[in-house]
Amino acid sequence: MFVLIVGCGRTGSRVARHLIQQEGNEVSVMDRDPEAYARLEVGLERPWSELGGKFTVGAALETEALELAGIEKADAFVASTNGDNTNIVISQIARERYGIDKVVARIMDPARAEFYGGRGLEIICPTSIAAGMLGEALGYPATGTVS
Repeated sequence: MFVLIVGCGRTGSRVARHLIQQEGNEVSVMDRDPEAYARLEVGLERPWSELGGKFTVGAALETEALELAGIEKADAFVASTNGDNTNIVISQIARERYGIDKVVARIMDPARAEFYGGRGLEIICPTSIAAGMLGEALGYPATGTVS
């Protein structure tokens, strides 16, 4: 499976490292910061590129950069930038323009997560998940979370 991850912060790089170590996955990561590449090699036994990983420097909202990163051949797409609006827009682009069936977006704002989750996007909302887990740790039942 070819997976394109846009956003190479703590979350995107961790997902990328996990996926590249699973047999049969090809992983491409794109970030606007060229220094973000260093996060991809944390904890790996071999360099990211030796494992078959690709890294592209580019802005998430530029179709030319997305195409350079391989969006046209992606089987799955992860939107993991630090901006909810960017993640929403690029997820819609991946799904509608490039026909990628498996598109997942990280949305920090629970209200936006619920809104867009109700309109067909697959959303992970770390804020809602953490709030539920913290409540459970205090002995209260989990509240509804978008995931």
